[in-house]
Amino acid sequence: MRYYVVSDIHGFYTELITTLEEKGFFADTQPHKLVICGDLFDRGKQALQLQKFILDLIEKDQVILIRGNHEDLFVDLLANWDKASYLHGYHNSNGTLDTVLQLTNSTFVELLEKNIEIFTKAKNSPFVNKILPLMKDYFETNNYIFVHGWIPCNQIQLYPYAKTHNRLVNWRNATKEQWDLARWTNGMEAAHDGIIEHNKTIVCGHWHTSFGHSFYEKKCSEFGADADFTPYYSKGIIAIDACTAYTRKINCLIIED
Repeated sequence: MRYYVVSDIHGFYTELITTLEEKGFFADTQPHKLVICGDLFDRGKQALQLQKFILDLIEKDQVILIRGNHEDLFVDLLANWDKASYLHGYHNSNGTLDTVLQLTNSTFVELLEKNIEIFTKAKNSPFVNKILPLMKDYFETNNYIFVHGWIPCNQIQLYPYAKTHNRLVNWRNATKEQWDLARWTNGMEAAHDGIIEHNKTIVCGHWHTSFGHSFYEKKCSEFGADADFTPYYSKGIIAIDACTAYTRKINCLIIED
């Protein structure tokens, strides 16, 4: 099977289609699927177009969906929308609230006037009822493991910002809480702490690849004019998040496995 692998589309449908056209996804006559390593929405303005595209791929059995931390944010917002903080808190700053407006074809003013109606509509959207239920914590082939942030591991917070990561025995059977945390993990940091899977490569998104190129390879700045957002390769890992909201680019791997 041939896999076209992307991550962190964040509502940038046009950029996704452009990348897939360049990589030959639509012209490919061999068995192939698109693997999306999480974070479909919450930055760009094309949530409805992207939702329709994903639904079409589902009908054709051409997509494998990995759950990202922004999918978790969406579910959390739907569960807690009646709390006053949702209008001004992290759901607003992360773009989740805007995704609700896009998927329900609503405006912010309408949300203020008809919030029950709009959030009910969001709960009944194809994203919630057809796409989210198909999302996996991970997808595994003979040689690769596809995740959003990283595989679950024990994380110890060091002062003030750094973390250390310890291997979690039998991570494939991790709890929901452990997977929720794993989706927020910087996979490049975890891989360099030795949290890799022997004889396999973990493909991840979530964290901009310029971090690895800058911090570990010392080849560029993280967000300067020389920043490198191409895929980051190291032992046991390929990171692919191109920070699309910043670069307007999407990385796409083509993997035969």
